Amino acid sequence: MTALARPTHGRMIGGVCAALARRFGTSATTMRVIFLVSCLLPGPQFLLYIALWLLLPSEEKAANTAW
Repeated sequence: MTALARPTHGRMIGGVCAALARRFGTSATTMRVIFLVSCLLPGPQFLLYIALWLLLPSEEKAANTAW
């Protein structure tokens, strides 16, 4: 599995779905559909998306950070 970072290319809004798709080995479209369907269910999905958008580093910053 790859590191969890928002990609600079291939993202639509914040890159969260694209990052999760890369991490779990699915397509970004599949992850976006899963997210949209999950928004029909009760829960904090939208707030979780915003939190991940703020907390996940972009690929550029993740590449510069040495762990």
